[in-house]
Amino acid sequence: MRYYALAFVLLIGVASAGLQTLLPGGNPRAAGIEAEVQPTPAPLGSPVLPVQATPPPVPITTPAPAATATSTPATPPTATLSPATRSVPAATPTSAPTAASTSVPTATSTPAPEPTAAPPLATLPAEADAAVFAGAGDIAACSGSGPEATAKLLEQIGGTVFTVGDNALPSGTTAEFANCYDPSWGRFKERTRPAAGNHEYQTRGASGYFAYFGAAAGEPGKGYYSFDLGAWHIVVLNTQCSDVGGCGSTSPQVQWLRADLAANPTRCSLAIGHVPRFSSGLHGSAPEIQPIWQALYDAGAELIIAGHDHDYERFAPQDPAGRADPDRGIRQFIVGTGGASHYPLGPRIANSEVSNGSTFGVLKLTLRSTGYDWEFVPVAGSSFTDSGSASCH
Repeated sequence: MRYYALAFVLLIGVASAGLQTLLPGGNPRAAGIEAEVQPTPAPLGSPVLPVQATPPPVPITTPAPAATATSTPATPPTATLSPATRSVPAATPTSAPTAASTSVPTATSTPAPEPTAAPPLATLPAEADAAVFAGAGDIAACSGSGPEATAKLLEQIGGTVFTVGDNALPSGTTAEFANCYDPSWGRFKERTRPAAGNHEYQTRGASGYFAYFGAAAGEPGKGYYSFDLGAWHIVVLNTQCSDVGGCGSTSPQVQWLRADLAANPTRCSLAIGHVPRFSSGLHGSAPEIQPIWQALYDAGAELIIAGHDHDYERFAPQDPAGRADPDRGIRQFIVGTGGASHYPLGPRIANSEVSNGSTFGVLKLTLRSTGYDWEFVPVAGSSFTDSGSASCH
């Protein structure tokens, strides 16, 4: 029993020394002994190990990429956005908002420059005051495709349409206007300024013509009138002299013409009528209308447009007697090309510059405040054309 009691005392002493080593205030010597006695490492589940272990690197401690994205805002968007996007680590959730917040505004705050807008039309020196005046004469027989072909040209041109006589052939009856003229050029009736020709007077008093066009044709029994188009004053003549009291210097029409031109003084003016003063075509020149020319010449008119001969011809500026006059002369166009038929041309007479006897088409005038442009527009499939420009006197 003594031996058992002694062993028990020794066992208690050893246990007490071990406990002192584990306590913070334990004996250092005992701790050293304990280390020699128990070299086995502490269990993995001990709560002391996480406190003593060195923590892993935190990604937030390297914010250099975010500083690069925000510190160079002056650099073009493509130069700064791409590096910033690539340098933000995927494992750093706190830096992603910084990159997003700097990249989106940078991209949208410097948009690509827009194309320079064209100046308003009012500021262009081009055609702010221009008016288009287009047409022809000798238009609609009740057979053939010519009238429809020239009508298609007018559909594309716009502006004011003129006719220079012989609008519905052969006699200008009400039926011929309804059945021959109206299906083609009648589509532009509301914007047409007509002149009568000799074939209109095949019907007594040109009654079919005046009935079809109404007030737009002027007063029945006269058929001459005037109007303004843009900056231009335009006179419509009736060259059927015997049907309107003659065309002499004291005739009612010439007296009216002089008074009308005096009452409407403009820098630019023109006249339209059926019979031409000068022509290289089948009918030739018409000296009986020279007094009309004289009145227009005295008033400084620029242009006269005629038909009657079924061809196209342009003359250089000339005086009523046929002498070249580049300073004050009147330029004459013959545009008997509306679609009825073609007439042969003879040798060109003095001052004739261009002629063609085989092409349907229309004359397009662009009337400006100080001058005009002309263009003969041929029907589809034809190649002849003529164009140019001139200033008003």
